[in-house]
Amino acid sequence: MYTTELVNPTLMCTLRRRRLIYLLTVSSCSGVLHQIRSVRRSLPRHAVMSLVTSLVLTKLDYCNSALAGLPMNMLNKLQAVINSAARLVCYSKTAEHITPLLRDLHWLRIRERITFKLCVMTFKCQHNQAPAYLSDQLQQVSQVESRRRLRSSRTSSVVVPVTRRSTLGDRAFPVSAARAWNSLPSTVTATPTLSSFRRALNIHLFTVSFPS
Repeated sequence: MYTTELVNPTLMCTLRRRRLIYLLTVSSCSGVLHQIRSVRRSLPRHAVMSLVTSLVLTKLDYCNSALAGLPMNMLNKLQAVINSAARLVCYSKTAEHITPLLRDLHWLRIRERITFKLCVMTFKCQHNQAPAYLSDQLQQVSQVESRRRLRSSRTSSVVVPVTRRSTLGDRAFPVSAARAWNSLPSTVTATPTLSSFRRALNIHLFTVSFPS
């Protein structure tokens, strides 16, 4: 079966490739959910959770940084996949409100899942843990001579490149990653290790997805 694993995550620059990743993700995840649903009654809940996590959520997260800036109708379809997966794991009906289920499962919504991936990639770029072709696309404000007197130069803020076309330019990795990173509080960006950063980022984005 043609799945998202066949898409090289480094080839994220064109709208056509973004749409391909989107279509493959929705199609593949929907098919897997249908298969799991057909055998759910024969499995304990923890087994269903394991299948959904490994076969559905991993597909959603694999190339989702390439989906930054997608139109809302496309994001809604990706969110519908997450909602269906949550209902499958929780044995809930379609009419049941989805927010309590996602909160109990501690699953981020699709928009925050994309932000999570972008910010983790940015953290790796800033700590020499990412390939040069990614790291070279990002520049801290403190590294720009003309901006060193700005307040943002005393933080880990990243320069947001100026784009001419919002339809494509704003979805490019240097732009979407910089904006996602700059939206984080300093308590998150200042964490020293990747594991502690992922933990702090997850907690922060969870409060964004489900404000109290």
